Amino acid sequence: MIELVQELISFIMHIDVHLEEIIRDFGNWSYLILFAIVFVETGVVIFPFLPGDSLLFASGTLTAAMGAFDLWILIPVFLTAAILGDTMNYHIGHKVGTSIPPKSFLGRIIKKERMEAAEKFFNTHGGKTIVIARFMPFIRTFIPFVAGASKMHYSYFLFYNIVGALLWVFSCTLLGYFFGNIPIIKDNFSVVLILIIIISVVPAVIGAMKSKFSTK
Repeated sequence: MIELVQELISFIMHIDVHLEEIIRDFGNWSYLILFAIVFVETGVVIFPFLPGDSLLFASGTLTAAMGAFDLWILIPVFLTAAILGDTMNYHIGHKVGTSIPPKSFLGRIIKKERMEAAEKFFNTHGGKTIVIARFMPFIRTFIPFVAGASKMHYSYFLFYNIVGALLWVFSCTLLGYFFGNIPIIKDNFSVVLILIIIISVVPAVIGAMKSKFSTK
């Protein structure tokens, strides 16, 4: 288990190197691998630790630097994976969200009170929540599940699912494409990826702290 965690951390921190290896070993099949990573990261609530923002950024960087991917194929692949992933996550939440055993792993996280609070929040801020969550690791995986479990209307969810996916994929991929090869960024790529993760997580931490203190 420890070795698996170390390998995952290494993959995320040196994702540009690992992507080069994937491209070298799998060629055009690399698109399918990227699709699978984004689809699982957004579509399966127990896999929020897979790379998302960093994967898009690094893929855009390698596309500009070495023509590793065709940008006009890469972006649709990411968009399709992100939209389908959230859609599957929503339907899983809709199907099992209210019937999860309280003592199970998910049951300890998704309690009845939290589901009721989530449903109330979605009724007021649903669309904004889904779009913003796209840019927040871990929460990005959790929100579609809660949306489904809270019985958010699917057409409403789908609209914001697509809007969020468009903003997320285009911004992260194109940022890598246009800025990833600037010398200072290229020479400190791992540091940049860490900063991307930290910046993405900060809003969630601030929100949690506000909620904690307001409850008190």
